[in-house]
Amino acid sequence: MSIIALAGNPNSGKSSVFNQLTGLRQKVANFPGVTVEKKSGKLLLHGGIEATLIDLPGAYSLYPNSQDEQVVLNVLTNPADENYPDAVVYIADVTNLEKHFLLLTQIIDLGFPCLLALNMSDLAEKEGIRADVKRLTDFLRIPVIPISGRKGTNIHMLKEGIAVLLNDRTKADKQATLYQPVQSEQKVIDKVKGVLAVENTYQALLMAHHFKKLPFLAKEAREQIELIVRQAGFQDIRLQIAETMARYGTFTPVLRQTISKNGDKTTTSDRLDATLTHPYFAPLIFFAIMFLVFQAIFAWAEYPMNWIEQGFAWASDFIKNVMPAGWFTNLLTDGVLSGLGGILVFVPQIAILFFLIAILEEVGYMARAVFIFDKIMQQFGLNGRSVVALISGGACAIPAIMSTRTIGNWKERLITILVTPLISCSARIPVYAVLIGFVVPSKTVAGLFNLQGLAFMGLYLLGILAALFSAYIFKKILRSEERSFLMLQLPPYRLPVWKNVWHTIYEKVGTFVWEAGKVILLISMVLWVLASYGPPAKMELAEKTAAEKARQENLGETETQDLIAAHRIEASYAGHLGKLIEPAIRPLGFDWKIGIALVTSFAAREVFVGTMATLYSIGSSDEESTIHDKLSEARRDGTGELVYTPATALSLLIFYVFAMQCMSTLAVVKRETGGWKWAIVQFAYMSAMAYLGSLFVYQTMG
Repeated sequence: MSIIALAGNPNSGKSSVFNQLTGLRQKVANFPGVTVEKKSGKLLLHGGIEATLIDLPGAYSLYPNSQDEQVVLNVLTNPADENYPDAVVYIADVTNLEKHFLLLTQIIDLGFPCLLALNMSDLAEKEGIRADVKRLTDFLRIPVIPISGRKGTNIHMLKEGIAVLLNDRTKADKQATLYQPVQSEQKVIDKVKGVLAVENTYQALLMAHHFKKLPFLAKEAREQIELIVRQAGFQDIRLQIAETMARYGTFTPVLRQTISKNGDKTTTSDRLDATLTHPYFAPLIFFAIMFLVFQAIFAWAEYPMNWIEQGFAWASDFIKNVMPAGWFTNLLTDGVLSGLGGILVFVPQIAILFFLIAILEEVGYMARAVFIFDKIMQQFGLNGRSVVALISGGACAIPAIMSTRTIGNWKERLITILVTPLISCSARIPVYAVLIGFVVPSKTVAGLFNLQGLAFMGLYLLGILAALFSAYIFKKILRSEERSFLMLQLPPYRLPVWKNVWHTIYEKVGTFVWEAGKVILLISMVLWVLASYGPPAKMELAEKTAAEKARQENLGETETQDLIAAHRIEASYAGHLGKLIEPAIRPLGFDWKIGIALVTSFAAREVFVGTMATLYSIGSSDEESTIHDKLSEARRDGTGELVYTPATALSLLIFYVFAMQCMSTLAVVKRETGGWKWAIVQFAYMSAMAYLGSLFVYQTMG
């Protein structure tokens, strides 16, 4: 099956075109050997031709300054790579074409059959921008098709063009050669061709520049190329700059004759940016937008959350009514349904978060956030691109950490990786949503602001401040001679493509539910077993003690069963585990049941709520109660005091703001940094912040 690569600069609209071409026939994986995400999909072309479309990471050139660009270089220079394309479709923003031609001309010179898709043609038409397609075609000698990935304009023509490209690959021989190597380069190129047995001139030149960075080159070949470039006095950086300037000198005059613009040169985006990127107003606008996002998460999710809770309660009652009493029925209702219900109830809030972030990305605002905060971020040892990771961390730390590959400076990338998990992710939403109610009442002030929504935003701000503080400390500790710079293209503002937004929600929420669901299902079942069984002698003694106590206090049948269940859990294997760690967490206001949840939630933070739902459901006679109701009635052993007082709840909230309760994130950090060293550092400093912060809050309030 033929492979088509979709290439282009960041913010060129590749993702929209990819979605238009593949629909939902997509899958996400990683490029071999790296954690960079690879999106691929099936492309059905005219004539019954089927091809695989691969969306390459956004890149500015084949002289990489980030891991994304390195991946593009690896794929396009290695014919043995499983993703090596048979043809390349290059997506360029027609409203800002000059910046896109550096990478395009490099790819053409590599000899791939190419097609240029001039994206955002609808916006260009509104702004009075016209591109002379014939002149571009004559200059590049490749097909040029105006399209709109947002509206789907001319996508059928793009598919036809791809089919023609695959059917007649000899057209690549007729493409323009857009860079002629200088004499000193040509001598090196000829020798590298002999060593590697490659035919393409520009491919050999790239290998001479990047032989140390190309993982597919054998050690012997690397050593031979190193000898060639050293003997030739090959001046790597100077020649890269000279090539880049020569390319711009070749295509810039043509583009100036090709692109015409009528009317006012000030575009809508320019007028909006005068305010939205203003040195003083921009940060205020950004925080106002974030404030509205957090308000919406609470305000819009209330009704669907109630429906989901009621649905799980009904399902639990139904199963108990139709199935015979016994351990399997209890496992389904008290283990599986309670655990899953305790987390799936928060899917509406998570979906709203992804929905709003997707809109901000679609309209082009996220790129502005990078630009706005670049100088501020550098004060903390970060980079403007760190903002993307930090904002993405509000959804999930794993893809957020992976997104740091766009940061070229090693020190800034490492600091971003280390502090990103401090940003409250969607997995913390269930914990926050349950516990905030014990600290802040559900009231609306001024007819607009929900107090719990304000508290929710406060927890996010606390995580942000902790991330910046930690970044500043790491900036002082880590040493690097690399200089930092930000190269960024601001896309024009545009209305969101709702198909892309819904697809993002479907993909992200689906992944969250599936990944979290698997973990929660397993942990809920294991936890039910641990909480239902224990050493036989101790379990029997617990039942007798509870029955005797119930008889002395004249308790009814329901209260007696609840008391027996409470004693059984305490005597169970789970109870023994909780009791074992209780002395260490008692100063934080936590009891042994919270201790069990802390241990199980290390698999994933959201498991905390599922764990508590399971523990408080076993033996409970009130199936209609929500997890919040059950926690509000929980009392400490011996004293009878409420467990979830404002002090305990706030202490637990602070713990989850700071704690690294996610082994999947640690695994990604290990892969991204090349070892366990920084993952251990991250776990240690975040755990220390969580424990000390929680200790301070409880001892102060308690």
